Amino acid sequence: MDKELGKILIIDDDEDVLLAAKMLLKKHAQEVIIEKNPKKIPFLLNHDTYDVILLDMNFSHDTTSGKEGFYWLEQILERDPQAVVILITAFGDVEMAVRALKEGATDFVLKPWQNEKLIATLSTASKLKKSYKEVDNLKQTKKALQEDSNLPFKDIIGESKAIKDVFNIIDKVAGTDANVLILGENGTGKELIARAIHQKSLRKDNVFISVDMGAITETLFESELFGHKKGSFTDAKEDRPGRFEVANSGSLFLDEIGNLSMPLQSKLLTALQSRQVTRIGANKSVDIDIRLICATNMPLYDMVEENTFRQDLVYRINTVEIRLPALRERQEDIPLLTDHFIQMYSQKYRKPTKKISQSGIKKLQKYHWPGNIRELQHAIERAIIMSENQVLTPDDFFFLMQKSDNGDTIDSFNLDDVEKTVIQKAINKHNGNISKAAKELGLTRASLYRRLEKHGL
Repeated sequence: MDKELGKILIIDDDEDVLLAAKMLLKKHAQEVIIEKNPKKIPFLLNHDTYDVILLDMNFSHDTTSGKEGFYWLEQILERDPQAVVILITAFGDVEMAVRALKEGATDFVLKPWQNEKLIATLSTASKLKKSYKEVDNLKQTKKALQEDSNLPFKDIIGESKAIKDVFNIIDKVAGTDANVLILGENGTGKELIARAIHQKSLRKDNVFISVDMGAITETLFESELFGHKKGSFTDAKEDRPGRFEVANSGSLFLDEIGNLSMPLQSKLLTALQSRQVTRIGANKSVDIDIRLICATNMPLYDMVEENTFRQDLVYRINTVEIRLPALRERQEDIPLLTDHFIQMYSQKYRKPTKKISQSGIKKLQKYHWPGNIRELQHAIERAIIMSENQVLTPDDFFFLMQKSDNGDTIDSFNLDDVEKTVIQKAINKHNGNISKAAKELGLTRASLYRRLEKHGL
């Protein structure tokens, strides 16, 4: 049986009433606490919380006026203004009932009660308490969000000039509705930047919807982005809005937009130009009002020259362009990021907070970080798990491939490391041009993308 009534406290000087109520309610409540001495109310409230409190109006010293009941009602509400209190009395005095409700009681029942009516009254009161909790949680969440939004770039750690330049652009663009294109290598934090733009925008109280375009297949593209009507294809078992509709009045973040094929680029461009989408199987278009933020680690401008990305789509999505620096371009931020991740993973794995030696920091700053911040994060996580020492040293990062003085990576006999190193060299050699790097490596573009994803490049 669903114990929908939660935790109930019953206070009455009649022991028979207490036992009868407990026998009735224990089938419907998670817990029933009974007490015959009202003077214990302060202690009970200080040591626990209750979904509903059943309070007798009249105790042994005064059996008719309800004076004691009103006194204890005041005491309860003083300690917990959101307490849900139902008063019980053997005398059906209408004036007393009205006064009780005015003074903060939730409801009023008469002794002897009808079992079904008492349970229904308690059920309603319990739902009211639940709604109080939900409202309180929403208030706390809103307060936290407001506090967070007042902290500039709280999730983006760094004090280098390179990252401050990014902050400066965000400050300028966030308050507008301009489309933003974020360029940067994998692991540089493109989604964090997109969320920062949203949080500082006029749409911050509305939704932020993130879509990984690289994970959407050709066949599901329209359904995912534009939605579908029930029965429009085999698996369409119900009406479903697409991401554009869900993001209405908020921000839509299209990550890895460079992965879209030319036909899908055309469909996306049509939706952005018309500011309307049509669900699969529907005849009527739906107006959309979104702030568009896109991101990619691919060289879109090279792809335009190669006719693999539409120039008009690039113009549509990059009213303002933000280029995120690679971690190797902001080495002075590595100590701050390292401290952050040490704190995070020490707490996650319930370990004493470790420190890192200066030689450990120097090793991290000398490394070229092909996987950027994401790779640093994984390196710290692994070190926190594996190290038995309180201070992390260079030996705790033995798994990072070192660079020699001429910039080449020292050979590794691990095949995955070798493959990762060769791919990174090809990418660097061709300045991020995927087509040229793939040709030199003897791979198709699709094969190279799979390996980039595998190695976090």
